[in-house]
Amino acid sequence: MLRLYDNLSSGNGYKCRLLLHKLGIPYERVDLDIDRAETRTPEFLAKNPNGRIPALELEDGTILPESNAIIWYLAEGSRFLPDDRLGRAQALQWMFFEQYSHEPNVATVRYWITHKVEMTQERTLALPTKRKLGYDALRVMEGHLEGRDFFVGSRFGVADVALYAYTHVAHEGGFDLSHFRNVQAWLERVAADTPHIPITQG
Repeated sequence: MLRLYDNLSSGNGYKCRLLLHKLGIPYERVDLDIDRAETRTPEFLAKNPNGRIPALELEDGTILPESNAIIWYLAEGSRFLPDDRLGRAQALQWMFFEQYSHEPNVATVRYWITHKVEMTQERTLALPTKRKLGYDALRVMEGHLEGRDFFVGSRFGVADVALYAYTHVAHEGGFDLSHFRNVQAWLERVAADTPHIPITQG
């Protein structure tokens, strides 16, 4: 059985849980307390030297870290990957965008707030820039979704899983989505794709 090293507060972990649930794949979830540095123990660092969750342990013991690599692996051969070469490249395009332009800003601010991280001088100075860059990423999404139901092609796919995770909880980081009508409609479509689980469900 697959084993997912995870934390329920993590949007990156949620991507994996959501797709596992949609695919009906059984797995064991191992919860690690990131606030108590449980991903920094020698035991976990032996599995993932980067010391981060999620990490997926395959049946043969292979450890696959990085959320977008995990969901790409899980999506192989399913309806969540585009059938054509260009479509798959476009899915990767949006997954790279999520990790480079979206997650470092939207997710980081959410983490600082929801985990009550000490707002050091460095973080305080970085906050306005992160908010701006977060809104910039949301505007890119808003424009792309004009006249589209999903990010790639005409069906819900792995790129939507990647982007949904932190976008649907962006308000927890103080991001106001009220002016992003296309993003809001897309969030509703993603949540309506059954089976669906909330981020709080293991």
